[in-house]
Amino acid sequence: MREDWPRYLRPCNYKYRKVDVTPAGKDWLAGESAGWNVYSTAEMDKTNLNKLLNSGILPRPMSLVSTISEDGIENLAPFSWINTVTNYPPVISFAINHNATGSLKDTTANLKNGQGSTVNIISEAFVENANATAVDAPPEFDEWALSGLTREKCVQIRVSRVKESAFSMECELYQSIDITHPVTGEHNSTLILAHVKYFHVCKDMLTSRGAVDLTKFKPVARVGDISYARVGDTYRIPVPLWAQEEAKIQEALKTLASQ
Repeated sequence: MREDWPRYLRPCNYKYRKVDVTPAGKDWLAGESAGWNVYSTAEMDKTNLNKLLNSGILPRPMSLVSTISEDGIENLAPFSWINTVTNYPPVISFAINHNATGSLKDTTANLKNGQGSTVNIISEAFVENANATAVDAPPEFDEWALSGLTREKCVQIRVSRVKESAFSMECELYQSIDITHPVTGEHNSTLILAHVKYFHVCKDMLTSRGAVDLTKFKPVARVGDISYARVGDTYRIPVPLWAQEEAKIQEALKTLASQ
């Protein structure tokens, strides 16, 4: 074994097999006896679409997005439809649905003004503070004051970051995409691609390898309706490397084909 191999590329003793050879796999597959519900999205209303998406695609990371209006009014709001897009350039995405009235949310309007944003990952210690900012207040209302969270200056943009967040991203708008329904033509949401210009990471959260320590970070996840989840047990699965695993893979393919 070469010592210069990253941990995820070192020999992994991988087992190539069907799902039903383990007790957990058998229990999982037993559920297939109940059959499937197949939903046509064209026949579903907005409520049920939202219910399935929010309860089926999870866990989703939670963040507080901080923006500022052209008049200098700061806005702070929680979002869970967020993810990474690419690491070079570092681009993240988050989607913002419109208000119930069909108008743009403050965050969307502010993001389009080109003054930047901060995306602040939420940890357990201040999840209730973050949730307070979800109130459907008028545009002039100060969510920061209600949250009890602390404004902290950024390097390049006017927008504040959340000091209590151990992992904040200072961003510029990369692209704004209005999502239009292909049949009705309705515009109900906006996809934001944000270019991360600076990371603000609490030193206390970093491992000796420069990664964020999950056990200290304690990020929260959204798991449908108003439910949240803590990060539980973690485990590592090495990535198979063809140069090491080819013989085992070929043998496994023969075995699987004969079953």
